[in-house]
Amino acid sequence: MSASGTASAASLVTTIAELVRATRDTGIRRIIVRGDLADAPSIRLSPGQSLQGEGDETKIAFAAGTDGLQLSSDNRVHTIRLDAAPDRRAIFNDTSVGSLGRIELRRVTTTGRVQILARDQVRGGHVDVNGLDIIAADARGETERPRGYGVYILHGAFTLWNMQPEDDVVISADLVGLSAGRSGAPVLGSGIFVSGAGDKGGRLTVKRLETEAIYSDGRIAPGTPDQITGGVFTVHGAHVDLVRNRGPVVTYGVNDMVLDNWGVVDRWIAEEKITSYGPSGIGFVNFGIVHELKVNAPIETFGQGARGFNVYTGTVNLAEFDRVVTHADGAVGIQISQPIGRLIVRRGIETFGGTGQSLVKGVVVTLSAIALSIKPGGSAREIEITGGIKTNAPGVPPIEHYGAIETLRVTGGFVAAGGGFDKI
Repeated sequence: MSASGTASAASLVTTIAELVRATRDTGIRRIIVRGDLADAPSIRLSPGQSLQGEGDETKIAFAAGTDGLQLSSDNRVHTIRLDAAPDRRAIFNDTSVGSLGRIELRRVTTTGRVQILARDQVRGGHVDVNGLDIIAADARGETERPRGYGVYILHGAFTLWNMQPEDDVVISADLVGLSAGRSGAPVLGSGIFVSGAGDKGGRLTVKRLETEAIYSDGRIAPGTPDQITGGVFTVHGAHVDLVRNRGPVVTYGVNDMVLDNWGVVDRWIAEEKITSYGPSGIGFVNFGIVHELKVNAPIETFGQGARGFNVYTGTVNLAEFDRVVTHADGAVGIQISQPIGRLIVRRGIETFGGTGQSLVKGVVVTLSAIALSIKPGGSAREIEITGGIKTNAPGVPPIEHYGAIETLRVTGGFVAAGGGFDKI
């Protein structure tokens, strides 16, 4: 099947040579790939072109040392696997065009990163993803990184970033069915990364950010205070109507936050377990605004200084958790450093560690693994804990209270199981 010269023109390709010719023929609007193509050069879709697999087993493997598929504007990619080296980009965009138009990814699997940037000439457009599975990726080599609160953020296996400095440049997106990494084989760097230019500058507006299973590891060297990653990271300049984590989110390394927000999120819902294994890997950390946060499965951390939930700047109007558990020294359960609205925990807060070091805004500080810590400047309109507030290490109090709490209800008591205090 081959045709050209009309809006519906399509070409079936079965070889690398045919694929390259089709992408260079602007008269061809639909490129249909049959079979398993290996050792392909980097290819570019012209504006308005689409690329699709003939069946679920269709694959294009790109040559060593090359990026994969470059998008321009109004491109659609669906039902295909694209393989590049993990540190290369399986999908990326041409920043010399004026707009992304409408970029669509449907049922796409990759090894290698997926990176879409609004910079240079790109000043608008929409990104629509419904089914993107990134098996392996390594984003650590990207040196241009967002910075704030004393740290730099490593890029993600999936990165969507509006880098334009002008406030009137808006990129929109609807992102559903994103997954990255595998259990025990995480992507390197962040997992899912969406960002605007900063507190000022180009904005990213996202209708939905829905993830399946995410496994990530930044491989940040121990003792590095100025670098962080996130399993799912909504960065400054991003406004998301709904974040929904349908699968587990797991991070493994140093300073690897599991869920992190610097932007504005109207509703954030996590339906499966949130887990971090590395030092200073916080379960959920907030520097922006979250109107409603509901984590319907446990948050559990294992690394030194790996707190369960933090509000450092900004606020959370409603934060509702199933259960929060930390295991290591310095790993506070819940720490509030800014005014918040309502905090609910349905099955208790429990810590097992004692005193140890933890990363706070780019500075390593010493903390005790207090279960509930309200720091100076922090406050809450209402806190309701069912299942108790418990510490297990000697000399670690269940609660630290330096800020105002208008209403506090605790069922299950305050328990310092490790002793070292008079009865609370």
